Amino acid sequence: MLQQSGPMTFVIFGGGGDLAHRKLIPALFNLWLDKWLQEPFQIFCVDGKAADAAAYLQHLRDGIDAFSRQGKATDAQWQIFSARIRYMQADFDDAAKYAALATQLDRLDEGWKTKAIRVFYLSTPPTLVQMIVTHLHQSGLGDCAHTRLVCEKPFGRDLDSARELNAFLTGQFPESQIYRIDHYLGKETVQNILAFRFANGIQEPLWNRRYIDSVQITVAEAVGVEHRGGYYDHSGALRDMIQNHLLQLLCLVAMEPPVSFEADELRSKKVDVLRAIRRIEREELPRTVVRGQYGAGSMAGTKVPGYREESGVDPRSATETFVALKLYVDNWRWQDVPFYLRTGKRMPGQASEVCIQFRPVPHMAFPPEVIGELEPNRLFLQIQPEQAIVESFQAKYPGPTMRLATVETKFSYSEFNEPTPEAYETLLLDVMRGDATLFMRGDQVEEAWRVVMPILDYWQHQGTSIATYPAGSWGPEASSQLLARDGRLWVEPRGLQGS
Repeated sequence: MLQQSGPMTFVIFGGGGDLAHRKLIPALFNLWLDKWLQEPFQIFCVDGKAADAAAYLQHLRDGIDAFSRQGKATDAQWQIFSARIRYMQADFDDAAKYAALATQLDRLDEGWKTKAIRVFYLSTPPTLVQMIVTHLHQSGLGDCAHTRLVCEKPFGRDLDSARELNAFLTGQFPESQIYRIDHYLGKETVQNILAFRFANGIQEPLWNRRYIDSVQITVAEAVGVEHRGGYYDHSGALRDMIQNHLLQLLCLVAMEPPVSFEADELRSKKVDVLRAIRRIEREELPRTVVRGQYGAGSMAGTKVPGYREESGVDPRSATETFVALKLYVDNWRWQDVPFYLRTGKRMPGQASEVCIQFRPVPHMAFPPEVIGELEPNRLFLQIQPEQAIVESFQAKYPGPTMRLATVETKFSYSEFNEPTPEAYETLLLDVMRGDATLFMRGDQVEEAWRVVMPILDYWQHQGTSIATYPAGSWGPEASSQLLARDGRLWVEPRGLQGS
């Protein structure tokens, strides 16, 4: 992969916010340290808040010192990097400010004697997206072939709003210039699913209904809603996690081998998976989807409040903080193989993991007395907290008699002895390089909404009835019953076993 060369202008709308402080500026700083972001470049942070320039730069440096994977910035490093940052106070609905920004960008191009790549990053509430994009288009800032528009999730609240947003965005910018970002897709182990599947001849032939019994995808969070109570209470786990993160992981596991690693080829394969997901009939929803809400409990020996006691949350809220569901992918590869997805807050630990369970051998020749507690062969793709791939299988236990035991083989990313870039570093570099492979296309977003819309519609007519689960547990009892009806159990993420 070639290193990124300038010139580059990066405009962060919402530059005074938490995302810029914790993720974007530290990511750009690390890319600069590693020489992926090269001279010349300029970063514009645009926000409506009044801010003293020196105080704002110190705020950004504090963010780097706290969140950069490469540690604190030295004075010399910061002096050079911060000289490339400008803060602009602007009302996002003020056309004159966009004209002024266009003038500054044009002057940079003149000084650099070339057209710079222009990245406009919308780190703003969704309600401001159309306003900002309209002004970018009207001011001529979107007319350059080197322009990229980066949009943070959520991409709508439902299918209709997602369609409306996509129609609006593509009316102002070509689809090829729009980058819908999902930071999960920038994680090393998520990308490694593609390498593991399609670069190894001993793996890909096994990934189908003949050999695989079921797939489990778990994204567990130990935290509650924290300071996001007001936002989360209008979103919930289905919109916040299932519709994007977990369905993206499902696509990577279930997609067909691509002809090439061109962005549109890979994204089309993912769309094919989403279109093949069996729509859940209304009468089946109570047996295939579970929702829950955390109540008061204990986390690491500390008592924590229930969801309805959190700041910004309606005391009568029926918003789900936990979802478990069963999906099927109706195609030749995966027909009748269940995909179990679950995500929740206030769970026993932080973990993201895919567990692929293989079918048992067709005939067990060993007598029961030598088998012991036979476990299925499983493949664990660990995304966090550890980035690893673990495979469990049966082997003979040492000794003079035949006795079987479950053993493991493991690959960990730590074995590379190389620094692992943060997800935002990977994704921002791809934006600058014009590589849309890890970003969602408009039709992919809409297909993901089609998957969850029957569930949202069903819950809307269910009222405020919702199961609760104690903080620090694995969700409501109905989640276990969801698998028990199929003769299966949830597998605890490897990263949390023994912790």
